[in-house]
This record gives sequence, C-alpha cells and structure tokens, in this order.
Amino acid sequence: MKPLAPWSGMTGLKREMDELLERFFEPRGDVFAGMGDWRPQIDVSETKDAIVVKAEVPGIEPKEIAVTLEGDVLTLKGEKRQEKEEKDEKYYRVERSYGSFARSFRLPVAVDAGQVAAAFKNGVVTVTLPKSAAAKGTTIPIKEA
Repeated sequence: MKPLAPWSGMTGLKREMDELLERFFEPRGDVFAGMGDWRPQIDVSETKDAIVVKAEVPGIEPKEIAVTLEGDVLTLKGEKRQEKEEKDEKYYRVERSYGSFARSFRLPVAVDAGQVAAAFKNGVVTVTLPKSAAAKGTTIPIKEA
C-alpha cells in the first residue's frame, strides 16, 4: 500500500519557487541583463575541506565560461549560442534552449580565494573552493581535571 503523500507531485513547482527565491535574495547587478531562457543546472556541496560547485554546461566551450569570486559570492557566466545553418530547413520541434546565463551564489563559509580551481570535463564545470583555515574550525580536546 502506498502511503498518502499529498505533495508528491509538486517537485517542479518547488524547484521553480526555489529558483524564484534564489533570484530574489542573491546579489543583483548588470550580470543579469540580457539573460536568455537557459540556465545551467548546478549542484553546490560541501566537504570537510572545500565547497564544490558543479554546473552542467553542454554545448559550451570552457573558454566561453567566466568564473569569478568577489567576496563571498561566486558567479558563473557564459553564453550558449545557437548553431545557425542557412539551409532551407523546416523544424518540427525545437526544444533546446540558448542564450546568456549568469548564476551567482553566496558561499556558506569563507574560502581561500588564492586556491580556487576550476575544471571542465564532459560538459560539466567543477569549481573547487578550499575553505579558509578559520572556516575549517578546530577540535578542542577536553582535559580531565
């Protein structure tokens, strides 16, 4: 028997609401001017030593992606260009999206900006942001009195 889950079909709505709130609370500026309908999907995770951001950017060359870190805000910008051929083609379906994108994230902990690294493999950009020594914290041993 399947348990009653009244919100089980709402994942799409939840994702849209999360993106709306993300755009509302994140820093704004000219980076959002001219954005297209396309936004890469992004994962942000934390390990013991670093924050790791992975962005799916199929169809984009690594040299066309800009990764910047200003204070505690990481920004990824780029553009997915439409392939244009001057053939007499008639499309029956067009589902791929194109255009400029800019995604900004406020980092949850302080990072060592001098050690940030970005890599590109199989259409995924991985940005590794090592935590600063203060953000890693320290373990304080308890002495028996």
